[in-house]
Amino acid sequence: MNLKDRVLEAAETILKRDNVVGPLELLQQLFFLQPSHFQQWQKGNEHFPDLESQIQLGEKKLNQLWQCFFEWVKQKNLQPMEGRYETATRHGSEKKQISVSGSPERELFFRTQYRLADLPPAKLKRLEAKQGKAPELTVFQIVSDSSTCIECQTELLRGEMIFLEKQQPLCLSCADMDHLEFLPSGDTALTRRSKKYSPLTAVVVRFNRSRKRYERQGILATPEAIAQAEAECADDAGERAERRKVDAVRRQGQDKQFVAELTAAILELYPHCPKKEAAEIADHTALRGSGRVGRSAAGRDLKEDAVRLATRAWIRHQHTQYDELLMQGVPRDEAREMIAGDLERVARKWM
Repeated sequence: MNLKDRVLEAAETILKRDNVVGPLELLQQLFFLQPSHFQQWQKGNEHFPDLESQIQLGEKKLNQLWQCFFEWVKQKNLQPMEGRYETATRHGSEKKQISVSGSPERELFFRTQYRLADLPPAKLKRLEAKQGKAPELTVFQIVSDSSTCIECQTELLRGEMIFLEKQQPLCLSCADMDHLEFLPSGDTALTRRSKKYSPLTAVVVRFNRSRKRYERQGILATPEAIAQAEAECADDAGERAERRKVDAVRRQGQDKQFVAELTAAILELYPHCPKKEAAEIADHTALRGSGRVGRSAAGRDLKEDAVRLATRAWIRHQHTQYDELLMQGVPRDEAREMIAGDLERVARKWM
């Protein structure tokens, strides 16, 4: 599939799914901008001050991509609207820098999204409500040895929580959040109800160094809100347990069907891959909650790029010395370069 066809297919998929599509969404769908990099930029990771520098595509190809995309936008008569790419601060929401230069023209280019002109009123209302929703406050658990609050100079140790204000750490007291209580993840109903009743909440995340991404640990909410939520959850615990059983059976059926469809998609791209191994790849990459390619939006839609990435990842771990090299302390990039030839040989054989 050539670049134009890939761009048009990706754009149509996003528009159908989200009712709106913009440059950043398109790049992620095509994996020219890694979704994990987008998430780290959203969370305020200091290593991702902008997104433009994270685009994994040369200038010539990128210009071709934009030409195809905007021809498609014009052809479908899509209407522009500004996307909300912001971060929450103590003083309200602030726009995050997307481009390298930060110029207003370049920022507007990346922020502009496009929707159907004849979108039904109900869908338009939901879209505008989603776009107008303020970003959540985010609190970080410290993974380094220590940090220091920039206002009160208190030393903050590993495991404690900080709020980042323009990349500078604040203790929860200086961030006016010390009256909130930590509620760990695990009980969706309790979390949802606590957020509903608490006038102020924040998401707590921690950076996983091995996975190179932020992972949700829980929320901060007022003790009164958590107590009220706990009382409600105790009252309808039996009803929710029965509902979870029904949902589990339904999800099991969905997962079985998805694995079968993903297996077929792998064999279409790699017809000489052993059928048993294709099923193993599908079962592995489609594991619910794993964060693997198969559980991404592109993976669930069985997009060619996602299927290829999942298969190549399997080959890398199962048919090369990649894992052994990592265990020997070889840096990830070097290890990938060392096994590239073996990976390509297996991929070509399966194709």
